[in-house]
Amino acid sequence: MNTALTTRSRWMRIRDHLAQTGALAFRFRQLITAWQSSTAETFADVHALPAGLRADLAEQFGPRLHPLTPLEVQRDEQVEKVLFASDTGARIETVVSHYRAGWDSMCISSQAGCGLGCTFCATGAVGLVRNLTPDEIVAQVMHPHWTREGLPRPASVAFMGMGEALANPHVFDALTLLTDAGYAGMSARRVTVSTVGFAPNLARLVDEHPQVTITLSVHSPFTQQRARIVPLEERFPLARSLDILDRHAATSRRKVYLAYLLIADVNDSDDHLAALAELVHERSRPELFHVSVIRYNEAIGAAPDYRAPSSTRVDDFVRRLTVRGVHATRRRQFGTGIDAACGQLHGKYLAANPSVAAPIDTELIPVTPVHS
Repeated sequence: MNTALTTRSRWMRIRDHLAQTGALAFRFRQLITAWQSSTAETFADVHALPAGLRADLAEQFGPRLHPLTPLEVQRDEQVEKVLFASDTGARIETVVSHYRAGWDSMCISSQAGCGLGCTFCATGAVGLVRNLTPDEIVAQVMHPHWTREGLPRPASVAFMGMGEALANPHVFDALTLLTDAGYAGMSARRVTVSTVGFAPNLARLVDEHPQVTITLSVHSPFTQQRARIVPLEERFPLARSLDILDRHAATSRRKVYLAYLLIADVNDSDDHLAALAELVHERSRPELFHVSVIRYNEAIGAAPDYRAPSSTRVDDFVRRLTVRGVHATRRRQFGTGIDAACGQLHGKYLAANPSVAAPIDTELIPVTPVHS
């Protein structure tokens, strides 16, 4: 079991507590097994543990195993979106996509709101409420809600929900909880972290979790325009993140994904296509870079002049990238009818009801030193 988790992880604190009280080591394993099964909601439900130990854990850490409570469920064709409330009152959304091939993929949030202000995104229009803790992040995957709905644990998990994952240093502990065999035990290759280019923690990610799949949001190959779409460009230029991923691809031989949100009459011109193709060809291992083209979705709080291109236009953009020798596909999207698609999460809850937002927890603001 990886012992690098910080004490911010509740599961690490529980393990330390059991050791300090003299509980046998296998008791923690029994607790984790119950957690992995996604059926136990409270310590009292873990009947493999002695009653006295269950009572002690409930007294020390509260009665519940999970720090999230589902408040509302919305369903669309092949998609389920759950609004969770944390124990501190923050609200986040989690989306599960059900593929006809028989497997499920989960899109989880890393922050309540987001402070980066990307102009295509409803979450960015809300602003940052706070970072999620490792346990809040992982609880989205492990919560008994899914078992009650008759769903298996998802085959894959993507940090593509609310927030910029790499702006939250607690994501690293969450990744350990998800992928360590002593905790959730998911394959790292089935976990994707999406970022708009938070470069310092991107470098940390490829170093500490090299088998995790990475998606870097590009959205424009032109610096000035990208800065209007993704303001973080002014702090951490796209070129810096691409350099990090160049080295990562060469070392790990892992495929890297470049997300490109296609917006009508904004970034869908012939010049954009040519520059995007050139950006890929400039990589040291261009065959390991794959462009995922996403049709823009209307989102609350997004730039009012943004419009979705026609479906034909998206397909043609992908086709012409392929003709230029770029590996490219169109990302399949579900859930636009319930604001569950890319860029749409959490707009109506916080924008319409700002009183539900928890105050910013200064202890959870990113603590990793950042230098532009």
